[in-house]
Amino acid sequence: MEITYREIETFYVPNLLMSEAEPATYGRFGRMRLKYLKEHRRGTYITLKTSGQLTHYLNEIDREANEMLRLLIEQMAQAQGITEQMKAADQLVWVMEMNGIRSAAEEIVLNELICC
Repeated sequence: MEITYREIETFYVPNLLMSEAEPATYGRFGRMRLKYLKEHRRGTYITLKTSGQLTHYLNEIDREANEMLRLLIEQMAQAQGITEQMKAADQLVWVMEMNGIRSAAEEIVLNELICC
């Protein structure tokens, strides 16, 4: 990267241009990763921030985490035999089982993508 300068009176000022900023569309997992980077991976955070890639990185992490969560929930429910028939027969048991599966899947996502 080459930095160019322009002269204003007796000073040289760098010609800095801001690139088109990607909108921040990340959600819960992106915010959690941002917090983790700020607290535990300061160098990575600063590098991403100064290169202008932080928002893109957080959007990608959030998208990947949500997709991983969705797939894990589907696979775990199928492995444990949680079906729509069970939901129709006994909603309370179904909700209890699905909440347990969701909690386990979220823990896996946090350990694999967010806090690594």
